[in-house]
Amino acid sequence: MHTHESRLDALRKELARQDLDGFVVPISDEHMSEYVGGYAQRLAWLTGFGGSAGTAVVLKDSAAMFVDGRYTLQVRDQVDGRFWDYQSVPQTSVAKWLGEHAPEGARIGYDAWLHGKPWADAVRRALADKGGELVAVERNPIDAVWQDRPEPSDAPATVHATEHAGKSSQEKRAAIAEWLGEKKLDAVVIAALDSLAWLFNIRGADVERTPVALGFALVHADGTADLFMPEAKLPAEVRAHLGNAVRAHPREAFVPALGELGGKRVGVDPERSVHAIFAALEAADATIIELRDPCVLAKAVKNEAEKAGQRAAQARDGAALSKFLKWLAEAAPAGTETELSAAAQLRARRDETGVLKDLSFDTISGAGPNAAIPHYRVSEESNRRIEPNSVYLVDSGGQYLDGTTDVTRTVWIGPGQPPAEVRDRFTRVLKGHIALARAVFPQGTVGSQLDGFARQFLWAAGLDYAHGTGHGVGSFLSVHEGPQRIAKSGGGQAGTEQELLAGMILSNEPGYYKSGEYGIRIENLVLVEPREIAGAEGPFLGFETLTFAPIDRALVDTALLTAEETAWWNGYHAEVLAKLGPRLSGEERAWLDGACAPL
Repeated sequence: MHTHESRLDALRKELARQDLDGFVVPISDEHMSEYVGGYAQRLAWLTGFGGSAGTAVVLKDSAAMFVDGRYTLQVRDQVDGRFWDYQSVPQTSVAKWLGEHAPEGARIGYDAWLHGKPWADAVRRALADKGGELVAVERNPIDAVWQDRPEPSDAPATVHATEHAGKSSQEKRAAIAEWLGEKKLDAVVIAALDSLAWLFNIRGADVERTPVALGFALVHADGTADLFMPEAKLPAEVRAHLGNAVRAHPREAFVPALGELGGKRVGVDPERSVHAIFAALEAADATIIELRDPCVLAKAVKNEAEKAGQRAAQARDGAALSKFLKWLAEAAPAGTETELSAAAQLRARRDETGVLKDLSFDTISGAGPNAAIPHYRVSEESNRRIEPNSVYLVDSGGQYLDGTTDVTRTVWIGPGQPPAEVRDRFTRVLKGHIALARAVFPQGTVGSQLDGFARQFLWAAGLDYAHGTGHGVGSFLSVHEGPQRIAKSGGGQAGTEQELLAGMILSNEPGYYKSGEYGIRIENLVLVEPREIAGAEGPFLGFETLTFAPIDRALVDTALLTAEETAWWNGYHAEVLAKLGPRLSGEERAWLDGACAPL
């Protein structure tokens, strides 16, 4: 079963054995995670697709891959078009496609531990029109044919110290107990791994790049909690840290515990809890109240310890990135470096800090045309040489105990000068980045209201980019953290978009991509903070920039910058020098001085 064709064939045989006419394969795990452990990489195993978002549908004689605009190019590179049709989301959806392509009366299988309830409801409705049904499988048919499927990680959880967390787990649980009382609920299900980590002040090593431990929890109105996690994951120091109010159970006890909540009012987050959880509670006759996991907003609004930790992590990380940028400026014009060798050099600089726990995601190291793929992931197969006189984009980050970083820099590789078009596009992206960094807005503003700030200069030239402008970031947690975001629309129904609150961290990352040629992105993290304005009629907010590393001056067309934009650039680079200068010495410090000189 070494080819993706033979895997697809084996899956179809297993579907016939299970009396199914089709099956849906998402990138997901039992916690609706964005990044999943190796054991849950079913879509990659089946199709070869390496992105972090996508779904496949397999029918008896056809199959389709569903991806959004970030992966339009990547899916064609990685997934064989002889066996798979490519479908674009949100232009279509799995439900819509099945409504059109599933045979009359079809039995379409799905794993209720990998999909949300709203998704299952939509697909069920689409199939009902053709007399078909959506069938929750007893055993995932991919697991039946994936012979060397890895086991879920059994790495032990670790204690996340209060000096980094800023608040004890007991305080957090007490706040949730109070919230349960206000909502007249008996318990709430915590299924998202980053919520679990945040609530109990524990971290883990079960998912690459995200320091979480696999498990579930029930938090009760009396402030106690049940934690469902394999015993091997809870060493003595973690149990001592959790204390008597947290009862530990094996993972298998979770569904039976849901079954004991009959007659109780239980809060469940439909965005973060799989359909199987709803089904277990329905079978028990519990009253399900759908609402957002109470950890989500509390986790997004950082406390003073988390803000201080983030600033420290950013300075440390910015110094490592600057050392790498100096190396790149000197080594790359020779034409002997590749995307992989550059990514390894950057990783080495972060490792030299002595406190790096992991990268926060796989480094996007894109040379020339590969930089035009927004979520490109370099591999041995795709690895390109970094050519002289070309654009190179690197989007990377680190996981440190005191903070999670995410930063993108686009660099011109010499020895020649960048073409006028590249400088024009880079400067338009830069102007948008500056406009968002300088934005001031009234309390109550949502991210979609700010998105145009970053796009306006591209729009003026008839250009745009196919991704959001900003995502939330966790504290030694997920590099993509909700509920806040800056994008064209909230993605939800009108009125459901999250307003930006003081203490939230977001990315500011406009870009421009010329397919087959080059890509540009400039990304810093920003912190929402109160902004004093003389005579303001109500509270206002703005952004504190957290990320410090030089932006490539060779790519700037200074004639396109206003006086205010030039002042922002000079002020920002003066701060880069002030924060990072003391961390560098000798030739590296001299390079930084030059990179930060005023425009």
